[in-house]
Amino acid sequence: MSGGLLARFRAGLARTRAAIGEQLRGLVSPGRPLDEAAFERLEEILITADVGVDTALRLVETVREQSRRQPVQDLDGLKALLRREIAGLLQVDGGEWSFQPGRLNVIMFVGVNGTGKTSTVGKLACRLTREGRRVLLAAADTFRAAAAEQLEIWARRAGADIVRQQPGADPAAVAFDAIQAGLARGADAVLIDTAGRLHTRVNLMAELQKVHRVCGRALAGAPHEVLLVIDATTGQNGLVQAQQFAQAVPLTGIVLTKLDGTARGGIVVAIAQHLRLPVKWVGLGEGPDDLAPFDAAAFVDALLGDDAAAAP
Repeated sequence: MSGGLLARFRAGLARTRAAIGEQLRGLVSPGRPLDEAAFERLEEILITADVGVDTALRLVETVREQSRRQPVQDLDGLKALLRREIAGLLQVDGGEWSFQPGRLNVIMFVGVNGTGKTSTVGKLACRLTREGRRVLLAAADTFRAAAAEQLEIWARRAGADIVRQQPGADPAAVAFDAIQAGLARGADAVLIDTAGRLHTRVNLMAELQKVHRVCGRALAGAPHEVLLVIDATTGQNGLVQAQQFAQAVPLTGIVLTKLDGTARGGIVVAIAQHLRLPVKWVGLGEGPDDLAPFDAAAFVDALLGDDAAAAP
């Protein structure tokens, strides 16, 4: 991760880092090993940051075991131990962005309303076109005319093509046509924006499955990525969403948006631990450049580092 992105990553996690760091400082006194009360408080701190109860218990037990072998007696030692353990939890197979040159890459985006899904599609289109890729957007959210209009604005901003139909059209047909158009035009990527939906609506989840199947009929192996867009500010509800969507379609990764507006950035750890799904992108703002590839090492540093370390 470049220095600029690292700085923005740290800035995005500032609220989470401040909430955790301030409380961790109260746990450790120089020369005094952690006691059981400190372990219980550490568990509370991690749960508040939304790493999840199971993950918090696992991390605390690791710290407890380490303390038995070699007592943790200062804040730096505690943070170093947590850094190592959290980094280990974030090592998930398939974490690399799988965009491959020389073929049409089909990426399908799913998620509930209000997560920033359409904006994420647009931001990724901007990033790919800056890299010299030819991109086509598929407005497969046909339930809301505003969704297609928003995507068209992003297409113009990115210099990408767009395939859209009339409101109420079959979303799977839009996806099929977009892939066919992408193949005919020699595009490098087709980014499919699906309707934002409640994960409890069975009929809408079934429609997502149909879109996924039709992609495979249009191009063998498609979609190559199925990314679930989650709003970081929703905390543990984001984990529930991930579990439900994973049952409907084969997710390949997570895009975590609004990371700059939450004190509960530990949801990244909970998702990786419970679903073994990698976070591939993070949203750090509203601008076209505010989508960054996820970097586990940078995340752990931004989560547990000192604010002074960010100073020039």
